[in-house]
Amino acid sequence: MRLARLSSVGSALRLLKAFSAEEPQLGITELARRLGVAKSTAHRLATTLVSEGFLEQDPADGRYRLGLSLFALGTLVRRRMDVTHQAKPHLDALRDSTGETVHLAVLDGGDIVYLFNIESRQAIRMHSYLGLHMPAFCTSEGRALLAFSPPAVVQRVLGGPLAPRTGRTVTGAKQLRALLEQVRRDGYAVDDEESEHGMRSIAAPVFDAGGSVVAAVGMGGPVQRLTKKSLRTLVPLVTQTAAVISTRLGGQPHAPLQAPAAAHA
Repeated sequence: MRLARLSSVGSALRLLKAFSAEEPQLGITELARRLGVAKSTAHRLATTLVSEGFLEQDPADGRYRLGLSLFALGTLVRRRMDVTHQAKPHLDALRDSTGETVHLAVLDGGDIVYLFNIESRQAIRMHSYLGLHMPAFCTSEGRALLAFSPPAVVQRVLGGPLAPRTGRTVTGAKQLRALLEQVRRDGYAVDDEESEHGMRSIAAPVFDAGGSVVAAVGMGGPVQRLTKKSLRTLVPLVTQTAAVISTRLGGQPHAPLQAPAAAHA
């Protein structure tokens, strides 16, 4: 049964991909031919997709076209593309001014995923890879995102598995909520060897025109260079970079509720 359901999902996706700019509308006969399935199967798939808004049926001739649900999903992807486009030069400048590895990350379920990774030129540096997933609860980028996410998102993440990555990882939901509150007050988040031994990082949120947090700018490196004292000088560079990117997206930069207190790192 599971394989059959997965096969139906694959068929539905192939049906959606049958449409193109040259052929924005297709009938059931043509869809069935392209998918190599019976017309009854194609009709069942199309009916399901119509009910979910992924297809629309023209009442005049019965043919199908792509629906507005796909437009809504595409808008989410476009928003991420806009973030990366607007962020790139400012992330480059942050790496050059700090000498450390710089990231741009977004939430993906209970994880963060890196959209940008601009590595330090130092021999010893923080490593990460584009598309890499890391737990949101113990990374600075993840905390910067969670602190300004809807309560339901925070509840889902903190209610899931919180496996420690190092001996310093905070895993208690109550403690993590207190840390997120600290992030909201300070305007930035800290990872003090919680996601990787010997590495510290700081991150700040990026907001879009609707006031939603859409990404986080992070900067990290080895504890030998990123001492707690040096963090105090680097925090403004990270928060200012996030603020500039937010402004470029039409958003309002976050205003900390108190003066930066990097010493809590």
